[in-house]
Amino acid sequence: MVFCLWVSLVLQVFEIAEIVDQMSPWGMLRIPRPLIMIRAFRIYFRFELPRTRITNILKRSGEQIWSVSIFLLFFLLLYGILGVQMFGTFTYHCVTDDTQPGNVTWNNLAIPDTHCSRELEEGYQCPPGFKCMDLEDLGLSRQELGYSGFNEIGTSIFTVYEAASQEGWVFLMYRAIDSFPRWRSYFYFITLIFFLAWLVKNVFIAVIIETFAEIRVQFQQMWGSRSSTTSTATTQMFHEDAAGGWQLVAVDVNKPQGRAPACLQKMMRSSVFHMFILSMVAVDVIVAASNYYKGENFKRQYDEFYLAEVAFTVLFDLEALLKIWCLGFTGYISSSLHKFELLLVVGTTLHIYPDLYHSQFTYFQVLRVVRLIKISPALEDFVYKIFGPGKKLGSLVVFTASLLIVMSAISLQMFCFVEELDRFTTFPRAFMSMFQILTQEGWVDVMDQTLNAVGHMWAPVVAIYFILYHLFATLILLSLFVAVILDNLELDEDLKKLKQLKQSEANADTKEKLPLRLRIFEKFPNRPQMVKISKLPSDFTVPKIRESFMKQFIDRQQQDTSCLLRRLPSASSSSCDHSKRSAIEENKYIDQKLRKSVFSIRARNLLEKETAINKILRACTRQRMLSGSFEGQPAKERSILSVQHHIRQERRSLRHGSNSQRISRGKSLETLTQDHSNTVRYRNAQREDSEIKMIQEKKEQAEMKRKVQEEELRENHPYFDKPLFIVGREHRFRNFCRVVVRARFNASKTDPVTGAVKNTKYHQLYDLLGLVTYLDWVMIIVTICSCISMMFESPFRRVMHAPTLQIAEYVFVIFMSIELNLKIMADGLFFTPTAVIRDFGGVMDIFIYLVSLIFLCWMPQNVPAKSGAQLLMVLRCLRPLRIFKLVPQMRKVVRELFSGFKEIFLVSILLLTLMLVFASFGVQLFAGKLAKCNDPHIISREDCHGIFRINVSVSKNLNLKLRPGEKKPGFWVPRVWANPRNFNFDNVGNAMLALFEVLSLKGWVEVRDVIIHRVGPIHGIYIHVFVFLGCMIGLTLFVGVVIANFNENKGTALLTVDQRRWEDLKSRLKIAQPLHLPPRPDNDGFRAKMYDITQHPFFKRTIAVLVLAQSVLLSVKWDAADPVTVPLATMSVVFTFIFVLEVTMKIIAMSPAGFWQSRRNRYDLLVTSLGVIWVILHFALLNAYTYMMGACVIVFRFFSICGKHVTLKMLLLTVVVSMYKSFFIIVGMFLLLLCYAFAGVVLFGTVKYGENINRHANFSSAGKAITVLFRIVTGEDWNKIMHDCMVQPPFCTPDNSTYWKTDCGNYAGALMYFCSFYVIIAYIMLNLLVAIIVENFSLFYSTEEDQLLSYNDLRHFQIIWNMVDDKREGVIPTFRVKFLLRLLRGRLEVDLDKDKLLFKHMCYEMERLHNGGDVTFHDVLSMLSYRSVDIRKSLQLEELLAREQLEYTIEEEVAKQTIRMWLKKCLKRIRAKQQQSCSIIHSLRESQQQELSRFLNPPSIETTQPSEDMNAINQDNSTQPETSSQQQLLSPTLSDRGGYRQDSGDAGKPQRKFGQWRLPSAPKPISHSVSSVNLRFGGRSTMKSVACKMNPMSDAASCGSEVKKWWTRQLTVESDESGEDLLDI
Repeated sequence: MVFCLWVSLVLQVFEIAEIVDQMSPWGMLRIPRPLIMIRAFRIYFRFELPRTRITNILKRSGEQIWSVSIFLLFFLLLYGILGVQMFGTFTYHCVTDDTQPGNVTWNNLAIPDTHCSRELEEGYQCPPGFKCMDLEDLGLSRQELGYSGFNEIGTSIFTVYEAASQEGWVFLMYRAIDSFPRWRSYFYFITLIFFLAWLVKNVFIAVIIETFAEIRVQFQQMWGSRSSTTSTATTQMFHEDAAGGWQLVAVDVNKPQGRAPACLQKMMRSSVFHMFILSMVAVDVIVAASNYYKGENFKRQYDEFYLAEVAFTVLFDLEALLKIWCLGFTGYISSSLHKFELLLVVGTTLHIYPDLYHSQFTYFQVLRVVRLIKISPALEDFVYKIFGPGKKLGSLVVFTASLLIVMSAISLQMFCFVEELDRFTTFPRAFMSMFQILTQEGWVDVMDQTLNAVGHMWAPVVAIYFILYHLFATLILLSLFVAVILDNLELDEDLKKLKQLKQSEANADTKEKLPLRLRIFEKFPNRPQMVKISKLPSDFTVPKIRESFMKQFIDRQQQDTSCLLRRLPSASSSSCDHSKRSAIEENKYIDQKLRKSVFSIRARNLLEKETAINKILRACTRQRMLSGSFEGQPAKERSILSVQHHIRQERRSLRHGSNSQRISRGKSLETLTQDHSNTVRYRNAQREDSEIKMIQEKKEQAEMKRKVQEEELRENHPYFDKPLFIVGREHRFRNFCRVVVRARFNASKTDPVTGAVKNTKYHQLYDLLGLVTYLDWVMIIVTICSCISMMFESPFRRVMHAPTLQIAEYVFVIFMSIELNLKIMADGLFFTPTAVIRDFGGVMDIFIYLVSLIFLCWMPQNVPAKSGAQLLMVLRCLRPLRIFKLVPQMRKVVRELFSGFKEIFLVSILLLTLMLVFASFGVQLFAGKLAKCNDPHIISREDCHGIFRINVSVSKNLNLKLRPGEKKPGFWVPRVWANPRNFNFDNVGNAMLALFEVLSLKGWVEVRDVIIHRVGPIHGIYIHVFVFLGCMIGLTLFVGVVIANFNENKGTALLTVDQRRWEDLKSRLKIAQPLHLPPRPDNDGFRAKMYDITQHPFFKRTIAVLVLAQSVLLSVKWDAADPVTVPLATMSVVFTFIFVLEVTMKIIAMSPAGFWQSRRNRYDLLVTSLGVIWVILHFALLNAYTYMMGACVIVFRFFSICGKHVTLKMLLLTVVVSMYKSFFIIVGMFLLLLCYAFAGVVLFGTVKYGENINRHANFSSAGKAITVLFRIVTGEDWNKIMHDCMVQPPFCTPDNSTYWKTDCGNYAGALMYFCSFYVIIAYIMLNLLVAIIVENFSLFYSTEEDQLLSYNDLRHFQIIWNMVDDKREGVIPTFRVKFLLRLLRGRLEVDLDKDKLLFKHMCYEMERLHNGGDVTFHDVLSMLSYRSVDIRKSLQLEELLAREQLEYTIEEEVAKQTIRMWLKKCLKRIRAKQQQSCSIIHSLRESQQQELSRFLNPPSIETTQPSEDMNAINQDNSTQPETSSQQQLLSPTLSDRGGYRQDSGDAGKPQRKFGQWRLPSAPKPISHSVSSVNLRFGGRSTMKSVACKMNPMSDAASCGSEVKKWWTRQLTVESDESGEDLLDI
């Protein structure tokens, strides 16, 4: 920078010495000098953050902006290529027949200059006397023809960017319509505006908003906190207390501190005085707004308005003096509001001085209207919310002003020496030019004039300079204003959850009462319907009984019968099954009784169970932390699943634990303090849960109360719920109408066994058919057909005189009559719960029907202009709005449009206040001063008479120079002294209209030039200040408010950062799909090598480069007559064969089936196949059609670039999903467009051509009206079209008989028509698209640290899923989920050694999801997402309750299953032990029997051989462990028992070997000996053995402590028994 200063100093010395000319190109050396203002930025913005953090923020935002810029460049290149191939050059013009080559002048062109087509069947054909010629062939240079067009790729991209800025695009489209087929131009430019101007460029706003949200958090200390509105009447001061310390004490500044009497002070503080002053301010504003221009001869200084201003000024001066007297001067100026009032008092006092009246001091008079903001507290709070934190907005305003100054100085040094360019000769002119580019109004004209002046050589550099400045100023700088306003409207993070709770509570309190139309029945006496029981034998008269009382028995009997009949068809054909079902039906009532009793018992024990389990979990956690079982293991980073699982376990233990238990563990004081804070936090969360449950109960009670009220009205009032008070509630005809009205297609196909929804092949079509009922579908089709019929209407083909158009009118009225009659008979008209007229949609339906019926019955033959018949025809144009009522999603769009009406209304009031201030000022300064003679050579009004010759503007694109002696075409007109055609400031109404047009940034350059030229250059500040405030703050307020309301309707406005990330994650997971990439071949053969090559990053990058290289071949148009086309097509053939080789390699590597799995591969195969077909046709035919096909194939392949680049893919997904989500918003815009188009044909169909109403833009038919309205949506000269439609006599020919015979416009109609359309569409509907893009940008394009689950995590899960789902069906059996979870690594890993309980929970959650059925890709991914986040921070209130209840249920069921499995193992062990003991006793008895027999039998008796049973027993005994003696069997020692227990425990354990689980071996058959003994000793032994088996069961209660110990050990201590539990789950 110092070097640049020295260079500038030396250059200045040379210029003073006249060595260098002051206006020479050497002045460009001063260009870096204005960058010294960056030092001022560093002084003003004092960053208190570390430099590394600032660097990271700027780096991250810079990367995002660079990525979005690449995305914008991709679309610019795409549409640039399309423009070159679809259009080419725009050089064919209509010229006179005598035009000679090399001698083309302005007089040889048509007036206005018209493009033409060389083809006779397309485009515009020149009139007689003219011929269609190529001006380039006639000798005009490129500079003379202009730089806009589609000649080659560079010029095409330049033209596309101009059109994407929505400035001058419509004139390019008109030139294309005249030169080429109409459909081609409409398709190209409308899609260009939609994608580039409305979708892609708005992604910049999303980037800035996301980046600014992070910067706001970092720079919160610098900008200050966003606090609520505080009273300015109180302040805090230091006071010394009694102890000698200092403390802050609130002091009321309105406290009497002055010397005024108490009565005056009381009066000053009263609300009556306050309202009186505000009413006087309102009267003053009305008087100032009533001022108008009374003519030149009227004395302006001492009129009634001046006297009124003097009176009001004296009144407000007295008010200020009274407040100073009452409060004291110090107390008065301590309030910001009083400072503003004092400033107004001083300024208005000077303003009433006669010499200063109607001067710049008028600002102080009109600024009194700002005081009226205090009338509305809502408006005051809104203003403070937007402008209260003024440091942010003020910093941005200072930055914008500094940027303008720097860029103006740079542009001044760059172009001040250029001849024939007066826009940058001085700094004020340069500043106005750069400010004009900032507002986008006429910025193309500034650039074109500069390009023509600098010449063809420097034109590309200058174009890049202006485009970069325009890109930064309009896309980044204006987006910063939107981001600041959105940030001011957003709540603090700590208030969002509180707002969520309060909003839920408010929603619960609403709708407790029935609507007023139903509560009107409560005003009438009760008359319940009574019935008399007949055929009842009785000696007494039976009184009448309520019909509802008797009906419940009849309904119950009918319901039971219908239920039985409904079950019969689904029953089995066997009589046994039928009898079983009938028995079940008979015992149903008893079963319900039993279930209720059991449920009551469970409800009483629920708290005890929860307390017991949480107590065990708390003890387990404590024991795990104290045991230190992980100390010997190597340190390993825990997965997010494990972290969140332990957070939840700790949260439950802390929530249900006590402080005394934790203190007893001997923790440190810091740990105890932290535990206490955690306990308080969790208790607060528990209290929040109870509040949410109370809100849910309140909602249920409100619903029950409404139902009870409705049932009471239905019972006590016989006319309640009777359509038209005639048709009965259960009448057959009404039931028939209900069936017809409510019949719809059942889109969801459910499985009768599991109840799960089946995914059919055409589920999207089924969902569309089930969107509305059949009757609504019929009416939608009828309404669309009627709208198509209205499209053919015009002032020259009217429905009154066209019988074919009347058919559609009759059909619509007949069908709507049938529809309304059916709906009224089914649901009632007004006094029924589901009446037709229960909301605004029903009122609109009745209104449209009545208007159509009246028009059909009347069918006026003559419709005068501005008559009731014409008004009826305009109201008939509202017919397309029926679609809003028939389609539910369209009704949602309307709710989103009008739900934020309050904020939009407040913004409108602020803008109207701003307009009123500047309009009143403009009237007092410019009234009567803008009128001038239309002859620029005449200055005084006295000389403005006679006629003069005026030149005609022939063309804005051509830059022809006049030859010597040549004059431009023109004609003679009379001189007239008049105001400008489109605006004036003679009264407040005209000034408000002019400022409203300026507020839309259309026409303000013309207003600026007129004011500067006719009033003075100093007054140009007026319009620049208004444009800056209106553009930078006013219009961005609309954008910010609409986005904020959209977020509020979507439920994201009150979401915290974590909750918003969770919602983004859920939306991202919905569109995630399994990978379509087949696995690598197992062997290392040819296919495996091909697979490695095709999946290598270098191979993919090479293919992407080849795609770009082939796209470059379309840089010039492929024309069959151009010799350059043949080599370009030949090179494209070579590229095609390369891509064929690529596809072949992928098919070999992946196999045909694997290749076909990916959609991207299918697209590549399709494009490659088309390329092969093109190659064959190209060499066979070689004509224009084959060249066109080749260009289309290259364009199709160019789209594959997005799939090969991650950033482009994410941004393209953002745009595509935004289109999908905004489909109904776009349809709503089109329907509004259609309504306004029909109305425009009726109102302005015959208006004469003017400045902008011409053969391209007019309302002669509905089709042309739609194109004009689409142009108005983009803001392209909409105000000039409006003024053309306001033309009145004597400038037109009126006709009072019929409106289609006059060419006059409608002033009031045009004003309401165009202003309402522009506000609704441009300010509200288009901003909804911006809101959707902002929402989807955070969904797809967020960085890794912002995501709960990163893209790497999702990618890893997709790879593991493909390993488990080998058949690529998208579903897997439940048992495979265990293997999938074990294969996960990284952040989703589940460590079986540490998190076995989490593993059980996850597996059980998948089992209970579909009752053990197959689970899908999204089921497992959703479960992992819930387990990987902190649900306390990320989930909203109701979802949090449901999720916690689900997890508690899963935890309880898993605990039950685990205990059940452990008890089974314990019982097996006990039974095995008892069976062995019984076998020992039996063996002892046998031995005793043998001894007894040996003792009783004499020795002489020969013993018999042992029986077979004894042999079997001996064999069984031989398998038992050998014992040393018989005594060991009779009394085993403790060591023997321990050894046996250890063996039995080891026998049932699963063993782990080499990382795999091995099932345990089967236990030894101990019970065989028992059975043999039972067989031998008969019944007695059998009973004893049974007793031996049953004895341990009686001691099962004593095992409770052992169960608890085992359960504790299972959750805390790492043991080998966990493997069996894992296999049992």
